[in-house]
Amino acid sequence: MRKHIETILSATMAGALIAIAGTTYLFLKTDYQIIGAFLFGFGLLCVVTLDYKLYTGRIGYLIDKDKKYIIEILWIILGNILGALLIMSIIYLANYEVIINASKSLVATKLSKGIIEIFGLSIMCGMLMYLGVDGYKRIDNPVARVVVNIFAVVIFVLLGFEHSIANVYYFLLANNYSWYMLTAFIVMLIGNGVGAILLNSIEKLGRLKKSNQ
Repeated sequence: MRKHIETILSATMAGALIAIAGTTYLFLKTDYQIIGAFLFGFGLLCVVTLDYKLYTGRIGYLIDKDKKYIIEILWIILGNILGALLIMSIIYLANYEVIINASKSLVATKLSKGIIEIFGLSIMCGMLMYLGVDGYKRIDNPVARVVVNIFAVVIFVLLGFEHSIANVYYFLLANNYSWYMLTAFIVMLIGNGVGAILLNSIEKLGRLKKSNQ
C-alpha cells in the first residue's frame, strides 16, 4: 500500500507540473503561441529531471515490465488527474478568467474533432513523448538531452497533437463535461500509449537502443 501511495503522490506532482505548464500555454497561446509551446516544455523537463511519474512518459515502457506494471499505470493516471485537479482548483480560487476562458475555447476546438482524428493525433503525441523522455534518459550530453526533451513538447504543442494529461487539465478547467469528452479522453490515453509503445517496440525489434541506462 505504501508503494501505491508513493506512486500516486509522484504522479500528482507530475500532473500538477503539466497543468502549470498548460496554464502558461493558455495565457500565451493567442498572441505568443510559439513562446507558450517552449514554456510548456518546462513541465516535462521538471518531470523527467525530478523523476516524477507521468502517464505519457511511462506508458511506453509497458512492454519492458511485468503484468503488475499495468496496475502502476492506473495509479499514475489517477495521480496525474489529481494533480491537474489541484491546479484547476487554485485557478478557480484565484478567479483567473483569462485562463478559464482560454481553456473553454481550446476545449471546444479539441472536441470538434472526430474520434478517429483524435486517436491519430494522440498516437503522434505518444511518439513524441516517448522520444522526449527516452532521449533524456539515453543521451549523455546534458545540453542535447534537454533540447530533445523540450523540442518533443514544442512539436506536439504547435502541431496540435493530443496529450491526454494536459487535456484532462483543460477539460477540468473548462468545466463543461459530456460523454463525448470522457470518450475523447479515454481515446487520448489509448492513443498516447499506442504511439509510445510502438516506437519502443520498433527499437527493441531492431535492437536499435544503444543505452547507458
